[in-house]
Amino acid sequence: MFRKYWMLTLFPLQPESEVFEITDFTTASEWERFVSRVEEVLNDWKLIGNNSNKPPEKGEYTSGTWEEKTQDINFADFKFSVTHHCLKQESEEGEGKEEPEEDAFPTAMQDLLCMNNDFPPRAHCLVRWYGMREFVVISPGANCEAVISESKCNLLLSSISISLANTGCQVPMFVQIQQKWRRMYHGECQGLGVRTDFEMVHLRKVPSQYNHLSGLLDIFKSKIGCPLTPLPPINIAIRFTYVLQDWQQYSWPQQPPDFDALLGGEVGGVEFGKLPFGACEDPISELHLATTWPHLTEGIVVDNDVYSDLDPLQAPHWSVRVRKADSPTCLLGDFLTEFFKLCSKKESTEEILGRGPVEEEGKDDISHALSKLTEPTAVPIPKLSVSNMVHSARKRIRRHRRVDESPLSNDVLNSILLYLFPDAAIDKSSSENSESKASQLNTDGKPEEKESDDYNLYNQLKSAPSDSLTYRLALCVCLVNFYHGGVRAVAHLWQEFVLEMRYRWENNYLVYGLASGPPDLRCCLLHQKLQMLNCCIERKRARDDGRKTAEGGKEKERERGRERKVSGTTGTENGRLGPESAEMGREVSPGKSWDSWSDSEDEFFECLSDTEEMKEAGSTDGEKGGAKVAKPDGRLHPHGKLTLLNSQEPLYIPVTQEPAPMTEDLLEEQSEVLAKLGTSAEGAHLRARMQSACLLSDMESFKAANPGCTLEDFVRWYSPRDYVEEEVVDENGDTVVRGDLSARMKIPGNMWMEAWATAKTTPARRQRRLFDDTKEAEKVLHYLAVQKPADLTRHLLPCILHAAILKEKEEESVEDILSVRKAIQQATSHASKLLRHPSPDYKKLEDVITQLIAVETVIARSRSLKAKFGIGKAEQGDNAEDLERFVSSLLEEPEVSVIGAGRGPAGSIIHKLFVSAQRAALLAPLDEDTGRGGGADDKKPMGGASVPDFPPPAGREILLRTCVPRPAPYSKALPQRLFCVLMREDFRLAGAFSSDTSFF
Repeated sequence: MFRKYWMLTLFPLQPESEVFEITDFTTASEWERFVSRVEEVLNDWKLIGNNSNKPPEKGEYTSGTWEEKTQDINFADFKFSVTHHCLKQESEEGEGKEEPEEDAFPTAMQDLLCMNNDFPPRAHCLVRWYGMREFVVISPGANCEAVISESKCNLLLSSISISLANTGCQVPMFVQIQQKWRRMYHGECQGLGVRTDFEMVHLRKVPSQYNHLSGLLDIFKSKIGCPLTPLPPINIAIRFTYVLQDWQQYSWPQQPPDFDALLGGEVGGVEFGKLPFGACEDPISELHLATTWPHLTEGIVVDNDVYSDLDPLQAPHWSVRVRKADSPTCLLGDFLTEFFKLCSKKESTEEILGRGPVEEEGKDDISHALSKLTEPTAVPIPKLSVSNMVHSARKRIRRHRRVDESPLSNDVLNSILLYLFPDAAIDKSSSENSESKASQLNTDGKPEEKESDDYNLYNQLKSAPSDSLTYRLALCVCLVNFYHGGVRAVAHLWQEFVLEMRYRWENNYLVYGLASGPPDLRCCLLHQKLQMLNCCIERKRARDDGRKTAEGGKEKERERGRERKVSGTTGTENGRLGPESAEMGREVSPGKSWDSWSDSEDEFFECLSDTEEMKEAGSTDGEKGGAKVAKPDGRLHPHGKLTLLNSQEPLYIPVTQEPAPMTEDLLEEQSEVLAKLGTSAEGAHLRARMQSACLLSDMESFKAANPGCTLEDFVRWYSPRDYVEEEVVDENGDTVVRGDLSARMKIPGNMWMEAWATAKTTPARRQRRLFDDTKEAEKVLHYLAVQKPADLTRHLLPCILHAAILKEKEEESVEDILSVRKAIQQATSHASKLLRHPSPDYKKLEDVITQLIAVETVIARSRSLKAKFGIGKAEQGDNAEDLERFVSSLLEEPEVSVIGAGRGPAGSIIHKLFVSAQRAALLAPLDEDTGRGGGADDKKPMGGASVPDFPPPAGREILLRTCVPRPAPYSKALPQRLFCVLMREDFRLAGAFSSDTSFF
């Protein structure tokens, strides 16, 4: 008892919280930890056991979907990546889930002998070499050094061998060794009593003894070491690849643009109205012809260092692939790229071109500024020719800039301006004829095209119609930027364009190429601004025409007055005007003259019938002893059969002012102002008053047109739903229809009632203008003048993308390529989503340009191939459709089979291409009839003096397969495979050798 107490005193019990974690020392080394981690990955991916699947279909390795999943593991501090590659097969969920037999080979061993997917054109290198549909690869991490030493390679191979044995995994595992560019893999696959070792040899040069089929057969036989005396037959598949790089007979069809004509200024509407298209170099760099002998045996074919039966013209199977040039230079792509680069410029027009004309003009005229402001505006001469506008618009700025400093020459600038403004080229004999011609030009003469989807594409892209001035300006800016000096030329053109806009405003010339009416909010902002300027010019012209009409009427009355003075008392009674001349007397009444109010542009809205009010006032004042009676004014036409409620007078629709047109930025500003008023009662009331300016104007016009009217009369015309009618019985028992205002119109403080109470009896022509065209025009011109080249580019970018899409649609319609149509639709949809946003993401718009360049490249490749294969020529005859399908398949698929091999229509053309290239390479004369057929007579003897039809093969692939017992005669017959690659500077042997681990 004492001893136990003493032991507890010396070694007191530790609390449970201080018990240390127990470490499992069973995985003692880093190597064992690595093996354990590999096993965990295999278990996590459920790669245990054997999944019996049906053999793959022919071509499934190329057309099927390959899945990959990767996980990182460590060997000490060295990182490895474990990747699982698997072909996704639809049959896995159906009949392919049957239980495998106990002694069945692993799926990978069955794939070694499968012939359905030899030489797949697009697959992992291990798939091509070993024909497997599922495998796992362990490779060094991204930034880790390669596994080169033999001891490390053996350690990794031992690791995967132990992992496969411990887990029972039958999926082959590979380890990547040596440098990555060598693509060296060693691996292993284990099954029930069987094992396959995957080995590889890689050399720079081909050993002379293995440079042919017979030598490779020898090394294959020695490797499998079959003890059977009659060796089982070896299945042989051979593929030779020939490369054509020199296109002599069929050249690339793209015609480059005429740079001399463009740079020399000899340009017109055709050149400026079309974007260039096509590649500046051949987009097809090489053609690879693969001649294949899929099923051969050792005794059928002879191929040694002396003689070979492997003639490409006699190969039973031909397939072709084309190697496309990497990012060929394309004209349309270069235009779009250079135009897009302008978006990042920050210089203003003045900084690019130097001091503007306003600075120099202001030096001498600053003292006369007030007199300039108060001077009356000169009325333009009616016979002024519009053809002089281009020159006069440039004079003001050219006075301050030397001609040799101008980025654009006079000829180029004149051509551009005449393309933008064709109405300036019309030689006019009279103002009326000129205006009619210009109006005809300003309206589009192609109504059927306006209904097409291509014409309405601007709605999606928020650009501008393809026949509009904005669209043409975008094309000109793009061309000027590319051909005539970049940003300086763009700034020069924009400065001239703004001067032209101001000249047209000052001289009342409509801007050509814009649809009439208010700004179209579906278009870009620059197009809306130009439409707003056109609206201002139309309003100003209406005022000026009214002034001319009034002045002409006064002049006629003065002449008539003189005639009356000469004729004495004709038409008068006691010194008063007789009834015959009453109407003429009203014209010269001493009422308020036109000039006393029409010049006040800020105060009134003038129209053509202003003198009516003066003559009515004169006639009213001239009546004897009569009380003043309100005369109706500003009537348009009766409103059906409606009459005023308080009288039997018809209800007339008045002449009203048109609402002020607005662009999207003005609408946004107005929305912000109204939103800032807040939600209070006072703010809401003020907001309603600001929004009721048009309502007040219409009420005043209605009162002038319908004297004695009431608010109910106005509502019946303006808002019929707010006038409720119902049948009631009157005092006499008769059913009558009575109406009254709606409930919302009777709310106290209703804005309609307030506006009606404050509305005066004023016709539209006497009201304050709702739309101040002078002010709005100056705002537009100022907006245009302050735009930098980068701002202009951003405004016009939707139009350029619009033009590029239309150009590619036009070119695609000739080629008829399904993938191109889909790509254009995707690019259009992508651009539409970006451009509809108020602030587009220009990084993403650059992706749209990349998509359009890719489309252009595909179309250029199609044209190049069609030219090389002679598509479109009359001599093709019945084979034209087959050749077109063949060429379209070359664009879509990685490799295309040639129907009829060397004897088919496509094969004959390919043979001619090689013959032409061979003659050109060896400087031999080209025989037109050479290679017409492709039979035995066309074959040139090897070593002869004549030029061979084909060059030496760039690559030779030989696949050897057999099934023999190994290692002992009584072992199971297991698949053996050797894939050989022979190239000029590459020699590779990839072998899969199976052995029986139960009976050895």
